[in-house]
Amino acid sequence: MGYFGANIKLLRKRRRRTQDDVAFALGLKRPTLSGYENGVAQPGLDTLVSFSRYFNISIDTLVKTDLSGFSESQLSQLERGHDVFMTGSKLRVLATTVDRDNEENIEMVSEKAKAGYRAGFADPEFIRILPTFQMPFLSRQKKYRTFQVSGDSMLPIPDGSWVTCEFLQNWQLIQNRHAYVIHTLDDGVVFKVAENLIRKEGKLRLHSLNLAYEAYDVHVNDIREVWKFVNYISSEMPEANTPGQEVARQINRLRADVEALKTERGAGQGA
Repeated sequence: MGYFGANIKLLRKRRRRTQDDVAFALGLKRPTLSGYENGVAQPGLDTLVSFSRYFNISIDTLVKTDLSGFSESQLSQLERGHDVFMTGSKLRVLATTVDRDNEENIEMVSEKAKAGYRAGFADPEFIRILPTFQMPFLSRQKKYRTFQVSGDSMLPIPDGSWVTCEFLQNWQLIQNRHAYVIHTLDDGVVFKVAENLIRKEGKLRLHSLNLAYEAYDVHVNDIREVWKFVNYISSEMPEANTPGQEVARQINRLRADVEALKTERGAGQGA
């Protein structure tokens, strides 16, 4: 039955469960489970449903997808409930690289490499030529990539900084007022603070930390990847806030409050 036997064996071992453990949890006999894993017995529909609920992974994925080809970060995403058939969201397969110990690398996308990344982000051959490094203090269960940012739109993070981010599979989890590297169809790789309007309007509103830049919207159909900000490295010290910047922030807060009041009044009049 496709990849079912190999998949349930892989998932069982990743949970550090014995055949006895899983058989007991699903109301099966251990030899029956062993037969499923070795491909000498075929489960019925009710049993497939039981395995799907136990691993929180769809029947389609258990049967039709070779999970042994998934990277550690992809398997972790799947096990946390981000299965395309379980969530209804598109499963985004990420091109990645590993080191000699089969640990996932952190690839570095320099300013010069951004143009190539725009077209080659899903091409394993392109990703393979990017420089790589490791950060031992980051989780091995997640996938990271580092992007060099340019310009002054995200000050106080300086121009030329290296921003390390975590790959985000499920875009519904994008949090308001958090920073992300967004790979877009039109603008390429951008580093912005996100406002999640996906459920209501099917888009993200992207803000800059530098108030001189206006926010703008990007539809989900124009987004290729989302990476959540983790940390950054820079050879420059951030500049101290000036009185003018503080005044600008206060003005921006007032504007936001006024817009919120307008929205509330409009909603009240429409009720």
